[in-house]
Amino acid sequence: QVQLVESGGGLVQPGGSLRLSCAASGRTFSNYAVGWFRQVPGKEREFVAAIRRSGGFKNYADSVKGRFTISRDDAKNTVYLQMNSLKPEDTAVYYCAAGLYPQTKAITSTQRYDYWGQGTQVTVSS
Repeated sequence: QVQLVESGGGLVQPGGSLRLSCAASGRTFSNYAVGWFRQVPGKEREFVAAIRRSGGFKNYADSVKGRFTISRDDAKNTVYLQMNSLKPEDTAVYYCAAGLYPQTKAITSTQRYDYWGQGTQVTVSS
């Protein structure tokens, strides 16, 4: 079992920045791929970014490329999502998720992941 706790959400003005953290406890975090997803009411949860267990390969949704950066510190059992140049359309509940290897689902798919956090609200508004 892996327990995930997100933090760092809040209210920020357009153009501002936030850094989300996903802290893990339980099994060896370095063995997991970790993804960030977001969801707004009435819509499906959508992929934002993911990082593989080695940390050397990262995926981003087109909507956040160049603005968001995912990173991991396995010594701290934590994955980060640095969000810059935030836009109102980035407003959502952000979730982190962890998935073991091997997997057949794409790293951008919610089905790829075995464990989920409770989410943290990000609101971008003036």
